[in-house]
Amino acid sequence: MKRAALWPDHLLPPHHVPPPWPGRAVRLDGTVTYVRDTPATGPDAEPALYVHGLGGSSQNWTDLAGLLAGRLDGQAIDLPGFGRSEPGHSYTIPAFAERVARWIEHSGRGPVHLFGNSLGGAVSVYVAGLRPDLVRTLTLISPALPFLGFHRSLQGRMLPLLAIPRGERLAAWRLAQIAPEVMARQAMEACVADLSRISEQRRQEALEEIRVRYEAAHYAAAYVRTFRGLVSSFLRSYLPGPRSMWRIAASIQAPTLVVGGMQDRLVDVRVAPQTARVIPDSRLMMLAGVGHVAQVEVPRTVARAVLHLLAESGEGVSRPDVAG
Repeated sequence: MKRAALWPDHLLPPHHVPPPWPGRAVRLDGTVTYVRDTPATGPDAEPALYVHGLGGSSQNWTDLAGLLAGRLDGQAIDLPGFGRSEPGHSYTIPAFAERVARWIEHSGRGPVHLFGNSLGGAVSVYVAGLRPDLVRTLTLISPALPFLGFHRSLQGRMLPLLAIPRGERLAAWRLAQIAPEVMARQAMEACVADLSRISEQRRQEALEEIRVRYEAAHYAAAYVRTFRGLVSSFLRSYLPGPRSMWRIAASIQAPTLVVGGMQDRLVDVRVAPQTARVIPDSRLMMLAGVGHVAQVEVPRTVARAVLHLLAESGEGVSRPDVAG
C-alpha cells in the first residue's frame, strides 16, 4: 500500500454541473438492466464501468464520469432492484457480482476500469478478485467491506429489521410514511459531510430519484434483502472458507485506488485503510471533512487521484511535468 497521488487540477475540464447522462434499458438474461452512458471526449479512451452503493443509482457517478470522459468511455449501471433496473432473483454480493460480470461480457467492452462505491465497492472487489480478466484497474470509494462494529454505522439501526419475519413489509410501510422531500434530505445528510458542496441541481435530482423509488413496489424488499446479503457477507468473512471478502480482496491483481471519507457515517472509517493494506497493488487516499460518497461530494479530487492511478499503472496517460 502507498499513498495516492493527485493529477494536476488544471488539466481537468473546467467546473460545471452536467445533467444526468442519457440512460437506456437493456434486457440481459431475461430482466432489464438500466445503464447510463458517458461518452468519451478524447481519443483512445478506454472502457469504464461504475457501480453504485446500497440505495443509490447510476446517477451517483454523473460528475466523476464527466470529469474522466477525456480518458474513459464510461457506463454506469443500476444494480437489480435499484434505480430503474428491474428486481433481481437474489440480492447477495455474489449475485450482484455475477450481474456486473455478465454486463461486462454482454457489452463486449472488457476489460474495464471498474469503479465501486459502498455496496458497489464490495461487488467490485468480488468481480476483480474472481474475474481478473475483466478488470484493468479498480477504484473503490468507501467500499462496504466487512466490519463488525455496527455501532459505527447509521445502518446499524436497521439490524433489528433483519430479524423480523417479512421485514420488507415493515420497511415498505415506513417508506410510505415519509415524504419524498424528507427522505431525500435524510439520505443526503447521511452520505455527505458538507452539504454546501452539493448544488441545487443535484439536490433536485436526488429528490427525483427518491420519487422513482416510491413508484417501484419492489424497492423496499430489494433494499432490505440487499442489506441482509451484505451483513451475511460480513459475517462469513470472519469464518474459514474461500468466499471471505478479505481473502478475495487479497487476490486482486489490478492496480487499485482506495478512497475513504474521514466523516463517513455509513462504513467504519477504518475499512478503507484495511482494504488498501489487503490489496497488493493499492494506493490509499483518506479525505478529511468528506463523507460516504466522495465521488459526489468532491468529484474533482477523486478524478485527480484516478488519473494519477491510470498514469502510474501505464494505462495510456502521459505523466505531466509537475504533479499535485
